[in-house]
Amino acid sequence: MINTKYFKEYREKLGFTNQNNAKAFFGAKDIIATVDFNYIDLLNQRLLEIINRVNGLIHNDIKIQDIPTFIDNNLTNVFNQLKRNDILPKLNNQGRRPEEVYFSWMRGFVISAYFLKAVGIIFDIETNKITLIGDDDFSNIEIFKRTPKADLEVELFDNKKVRIEVQSGFQGINDIKQHKVLEARKIKNTDDISSIVMHFDLFNGQVAFVKIDDIEENDINWITRQQMEGQTVFNIDQNYFSWKLTDFPPKINDILSI
Repeated sequence: MINTKYFKEYREKLGFTNQNNAKAFFGAKDIIATVDFNYIDLLNQRLLEIINRVNGLIHNDIKIQDIPTFIDNNLTNVFNQLKRNDILPKLNNQGRRPEEVYFSWMRGFVISAYFLKAVGIIFDIETNKITLIGDDDFSNIEIFKRTPKADLEVELFDNKKVRIEVQSGFQGINDIKQHKVLEARKIKNTDDISSIVMHFDLFNGQVAFVKIDDIEENDINWITRQQMEGQTVFNIDQNYFSWKLTDFPPKINDILSI
């Protein structure tokens, strides 16, 4: 008789007492691909090229003067920590190669670090007063995984705190994930702290400023993005873009009411 008892006995004869182990075996999900470090070397070189090209065209007041030191601190050292703690082989979300996941994450991380000086100018605060509050941890894969928490926090002259999510776009598609907005609403309700997304559209050389804690649920810019497995995202309308990267950064008070 073909029934669940037979199914179980059959899998046990194959050597599996657990259904998930059997699924992993047949799908080869238990095999961790070897990371291609030659490929990663090329990706790291591309990150350096991206920074050099951006640094060559932005306003002089926010350029990085010592690119080699910046790359050592924000790319090479971080990569070495990820490699040393064996995190790279585990970066396989959505079935992508770990090298691709690494590049996507590191690209955003490096861009965020690169524009830290600009953030200070925009919010009229010294860069050493900008607090890093993101959950990225380079020693543990579970902690390393991104959460909805913003990257930065600043305290303005009136003791008002603002959280800043620095994100980058490289293909001309500019969205904010729904869970970022939900987290921002929660922080606003519990701690009365506003959250702002600074979205760097490096494909078009522009930056948007979006106060995400007061985005309405019925806003017309909410869309379903099929390229992102059908996720609901807030599409950043062109009206939110108010800084051309080739210009001096604007002041936040001239853009948003916080």
